[in-house]
Amino acid sequence: MGLSVGNTGQRGGRRRRGRGAHGLMSEINVTPFVDVMLVLLIIFMVTAPMLVNGVPVKLPQSAAGALKTDKTPLSVSLMEDGRIAINKDYSSREELVGKLKAIGEGSSEGFGQRVVMRAAADAPVGEMVRVLALVKKAGFTDVAIASVAEQGR
Repeated sequence: MGLSVGNTGQRGGRRRRGRGAHGLMSEINVTPFVDVMLVLLIIFMVTAPMLVNGVPVKLPQSAAGALKTDKTPLSVSLMEDGRIAINKDYSSREELVGKLKAIGEGSSEGFGQRVVMRAAADAPVGEMVRVLALVKKAGFTDVAIASVAEQGR
């Protein structure tokens, strides 16, 4: 008669966690999940500042507060040198009305979409008024003028 020596896991020994002879593994390793989440967080932190709508413009300062909107407005920018951009695409003054009409007709909001005029602080006021008139001529009625909050307020 042979005797078997060893621990059967029933008494006196230490039980193993996890998979037994026929059981399922009951532990989840969350380290890869945390690693992926940290990488995604870093990606979003790096790309979020780059998601500015429009070309970079040095805006004038104002005491007015920020507009509350739940949709991204259409951006029309006027640079110091007189160049005009719709969002990030530069356009000539002659092409501006046609491009804006095409955007209004192709948009789900139509011509009720908000347009934000972003004129540089050093841009001539008369030129800004002419561009605003072209935006209105294209059919848009909800127009706002962008500015930066004054320092110290």
